[in-house]
Amino acid sequence: MTRTATPRKPRARSQARIDSILDAARTLLAREGVACLSIYSVAERAQIPPSSVYHFFASVPALLEALTADVHRAFRACLQAPIDPGNLHSWRDLSRLVEQRMLSIYNGDAAARQLILAQHGLSEVVQADRQHDLELGALMQALFDQHFQLPVLPDDVDVFALAMELGDRVYARSVQLHGQITPRMAEEGMRVFDAYLGLYLPPFLARR
Repeated sequence: MTRTATPRKPRARSQARIDSILDAARTLLAREGVACLSIYSVAERAQIPPSSVYHFFASVPALLEALTADVHRAFRACLQAPIDPGNLHSWRDLSRLVEQRMLSIYNGDAAARQLILAQHGLSEVVQADRQHDLELGALMQALFDQHFQLPVLPDDVDVFALAMELGDRVYARSVQLHGQITPRMAEEGMRVFDAYLGLYLPPFLARR
């Protein structure tokens, strides 16, 4: 007789432990920044032994890479959220909508600001962020192509990923100077994003 496979409880417990570790790291990151984060402080916050943290994350950079992936999941979700085509009169309307959604994530998540916009010097996190940006850029290009007839874009330049990175540089400047993304710098970041896209997209694109 064939038995139906059932989910193994240890796997569920492991995921719960990982979630607990990431929640603790996120809280500490938001409060104290990357420099003060350690495996031991995360373990204390999560109320588990440090060995349990090391079991899932061999180092602080590995833990921060996992948090970076978590932040980018939120960015992907905002690109995949429904959009009313009736509100899009030009590609710049879509551009502003996307950037406003991403700014909302930054403004509501201090850990995201610390990971992506703060100067922490962790090359592993920077590399992970850049890789995720490439994925987000491809999703964003697909989103624009869904609503507008895009021109032929270069193969050797990730236009939408670069636009996001340039906007993030402005937001990072604001975080360094003010500890947050101010309304004025948010507007500047969106202008930079639009200006770079405008090098490749004409002012008017036909709707799909």
